[in-house]
Amino acid sequence: MLKSIPFLLIVPFALFGENLSQLIELSKNNKMIDSSRLSVESTKDSYESIKNGYMPKFTLGAGYSNNSYESSGNPQNSAKVQGLVDYTIYDGGKKANTYDSYEASIKSGGENLEDLKNQIAIQVTNYYYNYLSYVAQKEVKLQEIEQLEAQYTRLKKFLDAGTVTEDEVQKIISNIQTAKVALHEIDLNIETINHNLEYVIGQSVNIENGSKVSEYDSTQSKLRSDIKAIEFQLESLKADAKATKSGNLPNVAFNNTYSHNELEYDDSSYSTKDYNRNMASLNLTWNVFDFDSTNKAYESAYKKYLSLKSQFEYEKNKANVDLKLALRAYEIAKQKIESAKAGLDAANGAYKTIKAKYEAGLIDNVSYLEALTDKYSAQSVLKVAYNDLELKKANIIYYSGEKLEEYIKWEIWRNY
Repeated sequence: MLKSIPFLLIVPFALFGENLSQLIELSKNNKMIDSSRLSVESTKDSYESIKNGYMPKFTLGAGYSNNSYESSGNPQNSAKVQGLVDYTIYDGGKKANTYDSYEASIKSGGENLEDLKNQIAIQVTNYYYNYLSYVAQKEVKLQEIEQLEAQYTRLKKFLDAGTVTEDEVQKIISNIQTAKVALHEIDLNIETINHNLEYVIGQSVNIENGSKVSEYDSTQSKLRSDIKAIEFQLESLKADAKATKSGNLPNVAFNNTYSHNELEYDDSSYSTKDYNRNMASLNLTWNVFDFDSTNKAYESAYKKYLSLKSQFEYEKNKANVDLKLALRAYEIAKQKIESAKAGLDAANGAYKTIKAKYEAGLIDNVSYLEALTDKYSAQSVLKVAYNDLELKKANIIYYSGEKLEEYIKWEIWRNY
């Protein structure tokens, strides 16, 4: 093992393929994640636009006019430059509620983005361990085929010598063909997972064995990101409802207009001096009566809030049930491993005994083939059970509201 250390330091790490942590990191390039991220950025930009819209507005204007008929109040030529300032001092609390709504929406979008990353991470984790399970099944199936072909070669010699019957040889051939068909199905499943991973990640990968999921204390669980997203969206809808109700409150605005006027008369008797004018005003508007339109709009917005609140309570309770089921599934997965270990021990013992009797001619090949199949099936079941346990641990972490990628470890020396 020590001799391999310099080699590992020299050869690029990527040559060994991607472990689970690397696959999850690559999955962050998923187009759906890009879409969700851009959606959050769009909301942030919209919020900045809204805030800027509440700042004082400065407007500049200029004009020139020429009259064909001059009078004392209408010079032949006139020019005007003006500047306007508008600012809403109070709008019934709509501004503050609008700010609250946007801030909650941004937080909701951020939580949805984190949940999407975590969902894709759990999806990649499923692909990863299912891939390893199929690879384990393939290895076992290849060993089974190798044993069957060895027995076929052995029986063929006995058949040529006339010491065994044709049906015994045909039984071996049938089992070899069945095993090869099963092998093709396993290969198809492996290829399907590779294609699915490429679709999720956006590039082809080589899966490296050795990744493990850490144990997690579920008593420290918290709200999942998707539930948090609904909670923030609740805050946003509540603020929207309050903003709608502000339509019944007074609106106070400040306006100031400054203008510079230049007047040019053809008739000097009309001549007047150029002048400047500044006009400031404080305006109050109050929607005293609107046939209950504002109240109805508020009731509609508030019912949206209540509707989502019911959904939030439902999803929160469902999340608690999901976590309990994940914990239960984990306990069952551990029991499956113990059962698979016992099954493998029993199958190995039975195979060893039956093989000795078969080679001594005490039993027929039917019993031997059944024992051989049981042995390799038991090996496969145990390897699959170990991978299934890792998936169950990953599910607990996800349903506990944690980031799955933070609980993935890689046993670097596992395969060397």
